[in-house]
Amino acid sequence: MDAFYASVEQLDNPDLRGKAIAVGGGSKRGVVSAASYEARKFGVRSAMSGSIAKKLCPHLIFVKSNFDRYRELSQRIRRIFFEYTDLVEPLSLDEAYLDVTENKKGNPSATLIAKEIRAKIKEKTGLNASAGISINKFVAKIASDYNKPNGQKTVMPDEVEEFLENLEIRKFHGVGKVTAEKMYQLGIFTGKDLKAKSEEFLAEKFGKSGPYYYNVVRGIHLSEVKPNRIRKSLGAERTFSENITSEIFMLERLEHIAEEIERRLAKSKVAGKTVTLKIKYSDFTLQTRSKTISYYISTKELILEVAKELLYQERMKDSVRLLGISLSNLNTDKKEKIDENEKEVYVQLKFEF
Repeated sequence: MDAFYASVEQLDNPDLRGKAIAVGGGSKRGVVSAASYEARKFGVRSAMSGSIAKKLCPHLIFVKSNFDRYRELSQRIRRIFFEYTDLVEPLSLDEAYLDVTENKKGNPSATLIAKEIRAKIKEKTGLNASAGISINKFVAKIASDYNKPNGQKTVMPDEVEEFLENLEIRKFHGVGKVTAEKMYQLGIFTGKDLKAKSEEFLAEKFGKSGPYYYNVVRGIHLSEVKPNRIRKSLGAERTFSENITSEIFMLERLEHIAEEIERRLAKSKVAGKTVTLKIKYSDFTLQTRSKTISYYISTKELILEVAKELLYQERMKDSVRLLGISLSNLNTDKKEKIDENEKEVYVQLKFEF
């Protein structure tokens, strides 16, 4: 979906259409959850602090998020996907992979199916969607950003390698800002540069990710579309309007966070063994502390007990602007069947704010 949260707000409030808006980020220490394309022209992006966004775009309008509404539309869109295939792997409320190799419409063209789905989403919700079509999830993911907003891009099998060779390295899915900087230092600026490096070289410089980069630049990505993604962790975090230094205040905040996690665990019917405490200091440095216990927990009291222990594990080095707790090593892990060709499963999860 194109700028999903912001587009929903503009859909529901005609006065916001055509204007630079940001969902979230309105408070003193707020963070932008999504920005409209009008705001993006000024450099406003998700995960940016509201204060920086306002400096970049002085006429920016901040809108409070409405996740119930976003979920409602997301479910409506997902129902459209299932009209075409049962092989739907949601990544978030606004994004999913679809395998349409064999589809319910008997349509041999994935390009036409994508066009039809996008038209149906527009008809049923009034929102624009973009799509990428190719031989695997990696290339389709990159292609989906190619003609945004409200467009699609097909990369045919015989076009894949050339498409990837000409791509800027920072546009490779899985290459973040830090990795991109490291690649620049190694003289890797495009897919062609990456392809020129041996698998041994990439493994030496990037560890386990090295063979991944070696394969994907050649269009090799064997991960199947998995309709039943297994949750690997669950958590919540809070950014504070003022930095806090008192451990008493921190414990109070952690209690609220643990309560929220308990609610989510009950809803998902899961429990976990590993508690991780996330601390972001006023200088924006990040610290995590984890502990694994011998039994599954799901109650606020037990989660908080471990979180307290982690909090007191060592002294705070500065005032704190964010605290978070996550629970991993869940009892869903034993239900997961890993493909025999895959030794590790990577699942990206996002904390809800």
